Amino acid sequence: MSDIIEIKRNALSKTALFNSLTPTELEHLAIMSKLLTIDPQQVLFMKGDAGDRLFIVIKGIVRISSMSADGRETTLNLMGAGQMFGEIAVLDGGQRTADATAVDVTELLAIERRDLFAFLERHPKCCIRMLANCAERLRWISGLLEDANYLDLSARLAKRLLLLARMFGRSVAEGIRIDIRLSQQDLATHMNVTRESVNKMIHAWEQDGLVKTGRGWVVVRNELALEDLANTESA
Repeated sequence: MSDIIEIKRNALSKTALFNSLTPTELEHLAIMSKLLTIDPQQVLFMKGDAGDRLFIVIKGIVRISSMSADGRETTLNLMGAGQMFGEIAVLDGGQRTADATAVDVTELLAIERRDLFAFLERHPKCCIRMLANCAERLRWISGLLEDANYLDLSARLAKRLLLLARMFGRSVAEGIRIDIRLSQQDLATHMNVTRESVNKMIHAWEQDGLVKTGRGWVVVRNELALEDLANTESA
């Protein structure tokens, strides 16, 4: 087996969708998948594009975002190693519902829609897992809408920092460092708010010892305090 096939097979085996496949099945899927390397800030697809491929992140981070009519960008999700995206448009053959952009140098697996469908027909258990993945994505979107309607900025920002810490955090002496480049403008796009409002809140939290920030990084210093804030609904 070539090194490329081995890399692809290992990446597929780490996903929730394909991790129960046999080595032979993983090899067949690896052969039909394509290995891609994407440069930082390179757009993978845009809202309205044809949904012709499913993507799996091997290394790096992909930002899923949406642009409003007045040009404001909202970050909907960040996809890291082992995560799948692009499945909604692939399944129904419709258009992409958001933009996908590489945050840094990113390695991906791409599976063409026709190849994926042929594989799913032979492996119905993967169909069930894909449906579960779509349901999870819908729950995520529903949660974002609820947060926007019922939580104030402090609760939403606390929830997002905790999520990023769980997804990309590593333990350091002062707490949990979110191990991706993350400016206050980046945080603002996660909540669809102004950078100034995020800056004011982050500054207050630094004074209270909840977080520590630097140029492009954030450390969660008091996880329990952020959890309390995240669980506080606005009146």
